[in-house]
Amino acid sequence: MNLLSILGVFSSAIFSGTSLLYTTLGEVIGERSGIVNLGLEGVLLVSASSGFAVTVITGNPYIGVLVAVIIGGLMNMILGYLIIHRKANQLASGLALMFFGFGLSALIGKSYVGAKINALPRIALPGLENLPKLYSSLLSFDILIYTAIPVAFLVWWLLFRTRWGLGLRAVGENADTAYASGRDPRLIRYQALFLNGLLAGLGAAHLSIAYTMTWTEYMTAGRGFIAVALVIFSRWHPLRAIVGALLFSGAVAFQLLLQSSGVQVSPFLLDTIPYVLTVLVLIAWGGNRRHSAPASLGRVYHGTE
Repeated sequence: MNLLSILGVFSSAIFSGTSLLYTTLGEVIGERSGIVNLGLEGVLLVSASSGFAVTVITGNPYIGVLVAVIIGGLMNMILGYLIIHRKANQLASGLALMFFGFGLSALIGKSYVGAKINALPRIALPGLENLPKLYSSLLSFDILIYTAIPVAFLVWWLLFRTRWGLGLRAVGENADTAYASGRDPRLIRYQALFLNGLLAGLGAAHLSIAYTMTWTEYMTAGRGFIAVALVIFSRWHPLRAIVGALLFSGAVAFQLLLQSSGVQVSPFLLDTIPYVLTVLVLIAWGGNRRHSAPASLGRVYHGTE
């Protein structure tokens, strides 16, 4: 494995992991409020298809990103209505949202399969502009990649350094106690779900507008479910989510390198490496999971009725 291969794996891991990191950060916020969002896959697909379609129509990738973010937030409001307002089961509601997203994204993106877009421009890391083009191209990233880590720290600050974050975590631990202290669990959960959707939409926008620069049905390939797993891996902490996203995306990039290197192993078996790694990490860390998960995670809040 030469330097170029190592840089290729590094660059691919960053590009692949960015959309996953944004989605995971959003799910951390949602689960900290006590809601498990199994509909993330559908949210990602609708946001990615909508953002891509708008980018094709307008020719402006920034407008496409904005639309994808807004759509992500609105999609999660459907889940919020079902869970918070109608008091439906969280898991069933999430799966319903996911299948709804499958169909809606296919409808939105039908006319744009294979379309060309103006992707988000890439900017080389400072000081590396004079490297040979083959190397500098691997170290050129778009604006959403450069802002991913600052956003992770912003989510950490919101959750652990603000009164709003304290209230959100209180709702996730015990909604009745939070209500008795003067907070409105329903409002806080709506806010958490909206932020969850905004960040998922940002991740979806990066996937279709900056990374793949195309749209195909089901292109998210399970990223919504992986994000839910990475929340457990990170123990519901946004900064640990950075490591989880890079670990998974790095495994994806590594197995692609192995395939391109002609390793005499079935490509179908190599495709399982990232998912097997995720399962192994969850098994290794699962012993302490119950001490980190919000106590009210997955429970429907019925209020004082």
